[in-house]
Amino acid sequence: MSHLVILRIVSKFLIPFIFIFALYVQWHGDFGPGGGFQAGVIFSSGFILYALIFGVSLTRQAAPAWLTRAALAIGVLLYSGVGVAGMVMGGNFLSYSVLADEPTHGQHLGILLVELGVGITVAAAMITIFLTFAGKDR
Repeated sequence: MSHLVILRIVSKFLIPFIFIFALYVQWHGDFGPGGGFQAGVIFSSGFILYALIFGVSLTRQAAPAWLTRAALAIGVLLYSGVGVAGMVMGGNFLSYSVLADEPTHGQHLGILLVELGVGITVAAAMITIFLTFAGKDR
């Protein structure tokens, strides 16, 4: 059995767990260590592992440039949208307490949405950077 076959089998097993761990870090980030940046890097590492094992061209099919660009824009818009929503609702930019009737719920909602925006942006940026510099398969 070739080493490449072993790597492909192990990668197919590990990549879903990498994505699940990224989601765990994303959603657990407001209660403990972690958050959007860490989750974005972990999530993108699954794509990078896929590209290293299965090839850049297959990864570009799974994550085309239009998708990563859209994710970059969505993440930044989500982050800044939470800040603008705070201003529209009578607070300062990124003032989370005005986002809900109870300030504690507003804080929770605000940090959850901001961290989600950061996670989406970081993951899309890391995937874009890797695929830009990875070149073409030979």
